[in-house]
Amino acid sequence: MSLRIAIQGVPGSFHHQVALKNFGLDSEILAFNTFEPVAKSVAIGEADFGVMAIENSIAGAILPNYDLIDRFGLFIRDEYYLPIAHQLMALPGQQIQEIFEVRSHPMALLQCKVFLAKHPHIQQFDDVDTASVAKRISEEKLTGLAAIASEIAADIYGLEILARDIQTVKDNFTRFIILQKEKVQPSTLPNKASFKITIRNEAGGLAKLLTLLAEKGLNLSKIQSIPVMEKPWEYAFFIDAEFGDYNQFREAMDLVIKDFGDLKIFGEYSSRKG
Repeated sequence: MSLRIAIQGVPGSFHHQVALKNFGLDSEILAFNTFEPVAKSVAIGEADFGVMAIENSIAGAILPNYDLIDRFGLFIRDEYYLPIAHQLMALPGQQIQEIFEVRSHPMALLQCKVFLAKHPHIQQFDDVDTASVAKRISEEKLTGLAAIASEIAADIYGLEILARDIQTVKDNFTRFIILQKEKVQPSTLPNKASFKITIRNEAGGLAKLLTLLAEKGLNLSKIQSIPVMEKPWEYAFFIDAEFGDYNQFREAMDLVIKDFGDLKIFGEYSSRKG
C-alpha cells in the first residue's frame, strides 16, 4: 500500500514537489487548503506523514506552524531544503501589460516584491496557495489575472510564463519539515534538533539559557518566541539547534530541565542544509 502524505496546496505546489521528492511518485497525496488540517490528519492517523514549510531564507519563519507541531503532538522526522523559483503565469496569449491582478501565497508575493514594484498597474492579493491560483485561472479561463507559482504548476495547468525567476533573491530556499505521529528513532546519530523551552519568568533567564546552550556547543539556527497563553508574561521558545557532539546536546537538555523550565523535543535528525 502506498504511503499517504498530507500537504498544504494542490498538485504543482512546492509542498507537492517536496512530497514526491521524499516519498516517490506512487505516494498518495492528501491535499488541504491550510496547514492545520495537515497537522490534524497526521495526528489522527489519516496520513502517514505530513510535509510542512517552516521557514524561508528571505521571508523568515512561519511561526504558526511551530505552534501546530506542538498543539497536535507531532514529531519531526527529517527536513528538506527546496530551492524556490517563482514564475509569473497567465492564460496563453496575454501580455504583461494586460494583467491587472496577481494572486499568490503571501510569502510568494513578499519574495517577489521588487519585481512587482516595477509593475504598479498590477494589484496584489493574498491567496491560500501558489498552485491553487494557477489551477483556478486554468479551470475558469480567467483573463487579466496572473499567478505566481512554480514552472511545474504552469506545465500542469497549461499556463504561459510571462516572466521567469521573478524572486528578488535568486538564492532562495524554503525549509520543509517531514512530520509523523510517533516519536522518531534516528537511524544515524543526529546533528540537529528542534525543541521548545518554556523558561521561568525571572530576570536574565533567556540570557542564562543562551549561555548554557552555547557552552554545550549548540549552534542555534533558529529561535522564535511565543507567549504562553495560560501564563501571562511567560514565553516559550521554539529552537532549532545544530551540534557536533550528541552527548553534549543531551547534557544541555538535562540541564535545561533541571535549571530553566519545561522542555519538549520535537525531533532529532540530520541537518540537510548544503
